[in-house]
Amino acid sequence: MRWTVLDSPIGEFSVATDGTSVCGAHFGRVEAAADDPDHALAGQAVAELRAYFAGELTAFTVPVSMPRGSDFERAVWREMTRIPYGETLTYGDVARLVGDPGAARAVGVACNRNPVPVIVPCHRIVGAGGKLVGFGGGLPRKVKLLELEAGVALQHAWSGG
Repeated sequence: MRWTVLDSPIGEFSVATDGTSVCGAHFGRVEAAADDPDHALAGQAVAELRAYFAGELTAFTVPVSMPRGSDFERAVWREMTRIPYGETLTYGDVARLVGDPGAARAVGVACNRNPVPVIVPCHRIVGAGGKLVGFGGGLPRKVKLLELEAGVALQHAWSGG
């Protein structure tokens, strides 16, 4: 696994690739991270993340792998990728979507264990009534990510594209 770090509006952000996919992301600098991508895939991941943070990309195309996680966590992570850009679901909504309506707290645990935050958008999951609760990267980062997406989504809606 090779880590690359980039500057972003939410601070340094590290992304890991394994040669075939993005397999990790971390808020902040990972000690072993390089400042320049040393592989085409890492370059693609960094370019897509930069475009995302600039409000120019609304859907990641870089391949992602998540080799660890329980079946439940994997189901939650799949649902995260289905939440449209600029929109949110509650932990309870996601619990219902994965077939366990009483598992809202377990959805929160799965969000916290998401190995590829931002690209797999756990920030799009909020508490009941839209309340901002818990986020592995800290609530200020979650707010910035949601504000970025909401602003871009509104701009696209107003401009018709």
